[in-house]
Amino acid sequence: MGETPLPIPFRLNGAPVAPEIEPDAPLLAALRGPLGLSGPRFGCGTEQCGACVVLLDGAPAFACTLPVSAAAGRQVETVEGLGTPEAPHPLQAAFLDLQAGQCGYCLSGILMAAAALLRRVAQPSDAEITAALAPHLCRCGSHNRIIRAVRRAAEAMAPA
Repeated sequence: MGETPLPIPFRLNGAPVAPEIEPDAPLLAALRGPLGLSGPRFGCGTEQCGACVVLLDGAPAFACTLPVSAAAGRQVETVEGLGTPEAPHPLQAAFLDLQAGQCGYCLSGILMAAAALLRRVAQPSDAEITAALAPHLCRCGSHNRIIRAVRRAAEAMAPA
C-alpha cells in the first residue's frame, strides 16, 4: 500500500460506485470502509476461511486478498445484494428456517458461494454443494444444516 487514493469505479450489487481508495488495497477494505458494508467479513486474510467471499462477475472471489483495482469496471455482489429482510433470497430464507448458522460470522461468504453454485447448477447434489462450500470454514460446526439449507433453497428456486 502507500499509493495515492483514486476513484475505482465498479458496480456493487447493481449500482455504480467509485470509492476513493489505494488501488492495491484489498477489495474488502473498500467494501467495509468507504462503501460501509458489513456483510463481507475479515477472517484470516489468507483465503483460508471464506468469510470475505463476494461474487466478482458472478464467480466467488476472496475480497481479503483481491486488490480493489481488480474490480474496476466489473460487477461485485455481496450478501447485502441477495435480498432484504422484507424479501429475503431463497437462500437467506432457508438458512433462517433451518437455523443453518450459529454465530453467523462465516455465513455471508457461504451464502455468496451458494448463490454462485445455484446460478450454475439448479439442483446440485450434496457432493456439488460440499465442493462449492469447501473453501469456507464454519467453526460452529453447522455444515450439515448449511448443506440442507442450500438444498432447500434449490428446491424453492426450482420452476414449478
